[in-house]
Amino acid sequence: MKKTPTIPAADKAESTLFANIRTLIESARNTVARGVDLVQVHTNFEIGRHIVEFEQQGVERATYGDALLNLLADGLTAEFGKGFGRSNIAYCRSFYLAYRERVPIVQTPSGQLALQSGAAPFQIGQTASGQSERPFSLSWSHYVFLLGIKKADERSFYEIEATHQNWTLRELRRQFQSGLYERLALSRDQDGIRQLAQQGQIVSQPKDLLKEPLVLEFLGLSEQARFSESDLEAAIINQIEHFLLELGKGFLFEARQKRFTFDDDHFFVDLVFYNRLLRCYVLIDLKLGKLTHQDLGQMQMYVNYFDRHVKTDAEAATVGIVLCKKKHEALVEITLPKDANIHAREYQLYLPSKEELQQKLAEWTGI
Repeated sequence: MKKTPTIPAADKAESTLFANIRTLIESARNTVARGVDLVQVHTNFEIGRHIVEFEQQGVERATYGDALLNLLADGLTAEFGKGFGRSNIAYCRSFYLAYRERVPIVQTPSGQLALQSGAAPFQIGQTASGQSERPFSLSWSHYVFLLGIKKADERSFYEIEATHQNWTLRELRRQFQSGLYERLALSRDQDGIRQLAQQGQIVSQPKDLLKEPLVLEFLGLSEQARFSESDLEAAIINQIEHFLLELGKGFLFEARQKRFTFDDDHFFVDLVFYNRLLRCYVLIDLKLGKLTHQDLGQMQMYVNYFDRHVKTDAEAATVGIVLCKKKHEALVEITLPKDANIHAREYQLYLPSKEELQQKLAEWTGI
């Protein structure tokens, strides 16, 4: 028969705290609804809640936080084994503090956690006031990573996108390191930035697709290496899955070097995509060097052809993107009409510095 260990130097209140958390873990381990990962997330959230509420019982108790975490880690590890070390217990506490606006959140009736606080159980996605809240939907490993993002708006954005896009932890890390939030925010106004934090990336018009720079480090091309536009195109095709993720939501790949002809002349569009959210063609032309007005004029011709001879009446206007190493804002502004559905965007072959992107965003928003 398994013997429950005693907690050294524990007073009655600490013993009660330990007993509550112990019961919580035992209940969670017997729960099969919603999968192991979700059970772990909700259990760790409740562990954090118990710890914080215990600390808030008196100011003097909050002063020994480290000692309390060590005490719990020792007792829970002795009882349940791996997974309840001091660092993970600390993450539980931080997790609750970061997401406590969603409390109380438990599982569906078939998988309710045995809360010992006397609070009535609630469904996932509800609060005590009955207001709808986002349920937890990622793995514990995802949330541990998200806790490292200090800004609440940015953390919320990555949680929403990881959920909607079904990102693995590796993809979440990559998108964060590439500054996806900052790159999208830089092309939006204040309301648009708030929308990113509250709803994620909503694609309702062509400009919602755009970010800058596009980060193509996954192509494996060196900044110093000599390569042609054909080499760049081939590298993108070889890594088309990663490229689609970098482009954004709703993209489908249609063709490479798409040929069309008029007046006996042949023309080739480097890459042709279709966006199912906007229901339109998206044409991409690749340029190694600095953008020229001829590049923009060529793309205007491509877009005109697709609008007049390829798209159907039910589809939206074609979008053209010239992907270049260096663009010239004044040149783009003076070459294209204001309502042109053509955009120039820079790309780079290495991960950008998040600090630089954050500084640009701060300058842009004045925050």
